[in-house]
Formats: sequence, structure tokens, C-alpha cells
Amino acid sequence: MLLIPCPWCGDRAESEFRCAGPVRYRRSDMLELNDQSWIEYLCSTDSQRGLVIEHWHHEKGCGEWFRLGRDTVTNTISPVD
Repeated sequence: MLLIPCPWCGDRAESEFRCAGPVRYRRSDMLELNDQSWIEYLCSTDSQRGLVIEHWHHEKGCGEWFRLGRDTVTNTISPVD
């Protein structure tokens, strides 16, 4: 089991959290995307190896959302400001 460092509650068990996927940054051309490009932007991920910045929700704790770095190869967790 992973220990997830909640910025407000401290280290807690992974079972208290929900991962909402990698952080995505808005594209500068979002208003110009066709339907297929919009679907790809919303639904597809790169599934990259290594450090990924993700959104996490402390569902069974304080209820806050935060970003967290997670290495997809080793599952090493690192806080992100």
C-alpha cells in the first residue's frame, strides 16, 4: 500500500484517495479544435513512463484536491507545489 502525503492531513493510506489522472494543460488553440481533436484531448493519455504529475482527491479525509508527482515505473511519490 502506498502512503500518500496529503498537504493538509499528512501521510495517509492510498485507500483514502482517488486519482483523477494526469494534469493536463490547456492548449492555446482549444477554440479551433475539430470534434476528433477535442475527443482526443479529453479522452486520450500518453501513458508515459517516469514522473507524471497527477490530480488527487482526498475522498475519505479532508476532501481537498491537490497535485502529486508519481513515478509510473517505481510508484515513488513526490509532493508538488
